[in-house]
Amino acid sequence: MATHVSTYTPRDVPVPPVPSATYFSELQWKTLYALADAVVPSIHTAATVKSSNDRVISDAEWNAAVSNLSTLISGPDAVKIATQYLQENVSSNPHFRAIVERLLGNQVHDEGRNGFGLIMTALNTRAGSLIMTGSITPIQDQPVEFREKVLRGWDTSRLPPLRAIYRGLTAIVKKCWVTTSPTIGPVLGFPRIPVHGQPADGYQYEFLQFSSGDQPEMIETDVVIVGSGCGGSVAAKNLAEAGHRVLVVEKSYSYPSDTFPMGPSEGFTNMFENGGTLSTDDGSMAVLAGSTWGGGGTINWSASLQTQGYVRQQWADTGLPFFTSLDFQKSLDRVCDRMGVNEDHVEHNRQNRAQGNWAMLPKQCPKTRVTASTTVGIARWDALRGKKGPTESYLVDAAQAGARFMEGFCADKVLFTNIKGRKVASGVQGTWKSRDSYLELGGVRAIERKVIIKAKKVVVSAGTLQSPLLLLRSGLKNPQIGRNLYLHPVMAAGAVFDEETRPWEGSALTTVVNEFEDLDGDGHGVKIESLSMMPSLFIPMFPWRDSLEYKLWAAKLRRSTGFITLTKDRESGRVYPDPVDGRCRIDYTVSAFDRKHIVEAIIASAKIAYITGATEFHTAYRDLPPFIRPDASDPEAPEGTNDAALQNWIAELRRKSPLNPERGLFASAHQMGTCRMSKSPKAGVVDPDCQVWDTDGLYVVDASVFPSASGVNPMITNMAIADWASRNLARAMGTVRGEGNVMARL
Repeated sequence: MATHVSTYTPRDVPVPPVPSATYFSELQWKTLYALADAVVPSIHTAATVKSSNDRVISDAEWNAAVSNLSTLISGPDAVKIATQYLQENVSSNPHFRAIVERLLGNQVHDEGRNGFGLIMTALNTRAGSLIMTGSITPIQDQPVEFREKVLRGWDTSRLPPLRAIYRGLTAIVKKCWVTTSPTIGPVLGFPRIPVHGQPADGYQYEFLQFSSGDQPEMIETDVVIVGSGCGGSVAAKNLAEAGHRVLVVEKSYSYPSDTFPMGPSEGFTNMFENGGTLSTDDGSMAVLAGSTWGGGGTINWSASLQTQGYVRQQWADTGLPFFTSLDFQKSLDRVCDRMGVNEDHVEHNRQNRAQGNWAMLPKQCPKTRVTASTTVGIARWDALRGKKGPTESYLVDAAQAGARFMEGFCADKVLFTNIKGRKVASGVQGTWKSRDSYLELGGVRAIERKVIIKAKKVVVSAGTLQSPLLLLRSGLKNPQIGRNLYLHPVMAAGAVFDEETRPWEGSALTTVVNEFEDLDGDGHGVKIESLSMMPSLFIPMFPWRDSLEYKLWAAKLRRSTGFITLTKDRESGRVYPDPVDGRCRIDYTVSAFDRKHIVEAIIASAKIAYITGATEFHTAYRDLPPFIRPDASDPEAPEGTNDAALQNWIAELRRKSPLNPERGLFASAHQMGTCRMSKSPKAGVVDPDCQVWDTDGLYVVDASVFPSASGVNPMITNMAIADWASRNLARAMGTVRGEGNVMARL
């Protein structure tokens, strides 16, 4: 496959500075980085070894590793690139250290950070070291091979804290290594930016700015909308077009088109909730949620699926007949039409073609083909080349209708007025940070200011993770707030081929396998979709068992395709505020019922991979070795999925069903249900009009109002509910200008 080069160079995007690392002592940091070097060490032969941080392998192992990598890389510099890759370790990389220190300082809650510190301290006591490593010698003074052995022992330890530190440490090291490695890009042939085209200029938004002051800034408006994502953007358009004064506030920031695509570190930090490091309390699931201008609609893969009929019927059967009404269908169609959803301009890349028995997946791609997806800034790049997410559609419409916008505003609480015993929403109070304040750049523009927004109506669209926390901070006591969390858990799998696939090129997600979406007869099951295989997202999801093995496997990404098992979960969890700092905590474990469905999807994915010629099939489950295809040149090898080796592998997977959640890594990009819509306050948080029960003038319009998991990518459902609810609200408030034309649009 030919190598493509782009002439486009995006502008650098700053990130907040690394916090002071004084929360760990120098000895604790030394111990942590010694363990990190056991996960990704510098690999040498006896002739080239330089320190105890080097892992030593035999000449034969070295030659085999270099040969395998050189075959993957090809070209005149293949051996040099392979050698640099093998001899790279993490602790000598200052960028790796910086991102680890930022992650532990800003993105890990106190409980987790204290746990890390406690283990690092214990490893430097004679008793603690003996219990945890079998030796009284500090682990940083042991050879790296010993450290690897210790880590593998922790993986299966009878002591839960050691198993937890294994999961947490290897997860951090894998993520931070792939994000900052100077050698993995050349090994994979992975470009800094997409190889096809360059972004067009997006809409130039204007945001409110404030001067410094000791007193809160006061603002008045008709409607304040907290959150600029899929729900909030639709509500902003409809209410602004009805003539109401609308102010959309967003805690994150907007970035100009020439800053995209961002690199992995900048993208995660600036565009994802908690820097892309959210996980469930048990550590079994990584949770990705957008936190940027346009919210999840900016960072998603643009899959545009309408709510399925059986889900709509289930929701209607809970006392919400709107979901089977013509009005809801009109909202679904209206949203799809505004964003240009269609199947006509999509080109399938290698991995989407590998799905085999697939259905076309509608995308937002009017008049252009969405291609070249390479970094965490992927979706924003696509938006600037054709994708019509909130920043390119509904927020533009809202701006043109007169809506105002504020970035960098963190809502502390909803304000209420008590009228005849009723809590009537009257505004929002919070803190605004200028962009320079957020980045701590200094200067006269680095301002932080309290802001009070007085409003007739408050619309909360902060997302499934944050909307319930805002309601709780505002003093609401409904015990349903934060509960009924659905996450569409997925487990990733990867297939390796003989030929180069460059799986980061082309549209992120264009096909879906629907055959397994109703495995229990009640609508619960699994969709199989292709994974957007950016190294910083894909590689860290897979298990670490051995440092050399992990490096060699990661290099195969350039010849791989990916699968995810999108599960309509039956069982739910909850979100709640951290007791120390109030950040979002997630209590959720994939149930045995749902894990059994995931097993069936993994088996189906393995068969798809086999039929399309894969030589290896890997999963994110540590207790299941990868399937390695028998030598295809063997004339006795049976053809098709009846291959004995494949069937034996499948049988082994079935024996492990329903899978131990601690032994794998699940992921979620869809969060739903924490402010559930219901016919009574005993069953949910908002009423059928999306108004919060037992309040007046307070609404929630985002995916948190879903009565259950949607079973499909939730964007279209989310926006359709927001369309319907905000149109109803606009009518209730009355039109202000152009009544005839406005009402016709509504």
